Amino acid sequence: MRTLKTILDFYLDASIHVAIAVISLTGVTFYLLDSSLNINLLGFIFFSVIVCYNFIKYGVEAYKYLIVSNAYHKIIQAFSFLSFVFAIYFLSQLKKEIWVATLVLGVLSALYAVPLLPRAKNLRNLAGLKIYIVAFVWAGFSVLLPVLDANMPLNWDFALTFIQRMLLVLVLILPFEIRDMQWDDKGLRTLPQVLGVKVTRRLGMGLSVIFFFLTFLKDELHQLEIVLRLFLSVALIFALGSKKRLQSRYFVMFWVEAIPVFWFCLFWCVESYF
Repeated sequence: MRTLKTILDFYLDASIHVAIAVISLTGVTFYLLDSSLNINLLGFIFFSVIVCYNFIKYGVEAYKYLIVSNAYHKIIQAFSFLSFVFAIYFLSQLKKEIWVATLVLGVLSALYAVPLLPRAKNLRNLAGLKIYIVAFVWAGFSVLLPVLDANMPLNWDFALTFIQRMLLVLVLILPFEIRDMQWDDKGLRTLPQVLGVKVTRRLGMGLSVIFFFLTFLKDELHQLEIVLRLFLSVALIFALGSKKRLQSRYFVMFWVEAIPVFWFCLFWCVESYF
């Protein structure tokens, strides 16, 4: 059991789980576009998310953003460098339009952790901004890049899908902010700090409902989209309704972040067997 716990902790701490969640959302976008999955794009997103998240989590506290003293963090750092090599390889197989979009998203992610000027704050420390930066970057990777890869127009349906994806990520982040409320610096002004836990949970439930009903504003609907978005919205509301479980590290880090994975699996199962 101790070995299994060690493996699970590394799986979570090294951002492998969150990377699987992001490529699951990307896979859903491919289904919505009725486009074939691009393994090179999925590989790039998977490894780049690992690099990005580990840099944000551990690089901020490291000396000059690179030198870590903790042995466990050194292992994660080595894993991140290896992931960076794979990310560059997969990116080299993709179109230049994706390179440009990736550069913009990458700069935004870097500014989240590294201040633009030596004495300036990074985006993470600007009050209330953190959650929206993460949501925008997730939506960029999981919606914009697949649309560019499939040569689809950036039209009304794309805009709605992008907004829905941002709302989805915002809701997924709220359990983390609730769990971390007691440790977060007060200056971050996270939603639970500003609104309180009860109101934040209700806000997340309301955003889940808005996320679902925005589907009906689309010009073209995937035949399974309404039903599967309803399943997802119910799952989000259930997660936010689990007040005591939101204080559990594994419930939030594993089960809440696994919701996009289950959503993708639903798309895959229905598409494959029905």
